Amino acid sequence: MLKDHPLVLPELLTEATNSASALKKFLHGLSQVDKVGADARAAMLATRSIKTSAKLEGIDLAITMIDLTTLEGSDTRGKVKTLCAKARRPDPLDPTVPSTAAVCVYGDLVPFAKLELADSDIKVAAVATAFPSGRASKEVRVQDVREAVANGADEIDMVIDRGAFLEGRYLEVYDDIQRVKAASGTAHLKVILETGELKTYDNVKRASWLAMLAGADFIKTSTGKISPAATLPVTLVMLQCIRDFHKATLRKIGMKPAGGIKTTKDAMKYLVLVKETLGDAWLTPTLFRLGASSLLNDLLMQRQRMKSGHYSGPDYVSID
Repeated sequence: MLKDHPLVLPELLTEATNSASALKKFLHGLSQVDKVGADARAAMLATRSIKTSAKLEGIDLAITMIDLTTLEGSDTRGKVKTLCAKARRPDPLDPTVPSTAAVCVYGDLVPFAKLELADSDIKVAAVATAFPSGRASKEVRVQDVREAVANGADEIDMVIDRGAFLEGRYLEVYDDIQRVKAASGTAHLKVILETGELKTYDNVKRASWLAMLAGADFIKTSTGKISPAATLPVTLVMLQCIRDFHKATLRKIGMKPAGGIKTTKDAMKYLVLVKETLGDAWLTPTLFRLGASSLLNDLLMQRQRMKSGHYSGPDYVSID
């Protein structure tokens, strides 16, 4: 089944989720990932150069795709307020710099982010389901989501139970995502796979399909709390899953690599990966996000250099 990536009939996808055995058969029937090939293609695409004339456009595009994030136990309302101000006006001295896509915080801080971002198009995302471990009962995970939505979250970033997945309890993970999707209501659901704990590309592929089958609006590499986080080869595998899922269902699923993306060069590599795998239709904040807060500072520095011809001093950007 699916050995050569033929078009998957929707009926087959429905049958795949009818039972634990059917779902396992479907996921293990997916063609194996050519690790050497995936690594080589990701490395090749990473060498693609972007012309100077297009680089500024790429920088601005990357800024609009950032989920500006703070997820520390020491987070305060003041820190969230500062983060939201930066999301609105990344460079206070240059109003031509676009705002970011979203601000991502813990659920209890959502009301304060919503207040600061009122009358803007910037989304407020909340991590939920016992982020980052995901080790909580079904009831606690769903309640975590309900509280974030009640607080006004536009997007929910959930984590899958990696233990259940690695033990092959796929239907449990599927049902959990569906429960979270239902609790999310109209909020968009990003499903975090925590690929650094999945160990193999084949597991990343199975988890990607599982999340999309269960109703994910986005699939996301990592929490940013585990190393390795986002990598180009893993992102390529996930993008290829999105491409094949779209061919099978005509549903466009978004992608969010997160963690370890720190420089403008990194961001450009990911944009190239998306363009070459999924095309220009996915080069929009509605379908592609970058989970990287420190990246914004480098993008601003590079943007300023391209416009003025020189780098600014260390005080040009704020330290997050």
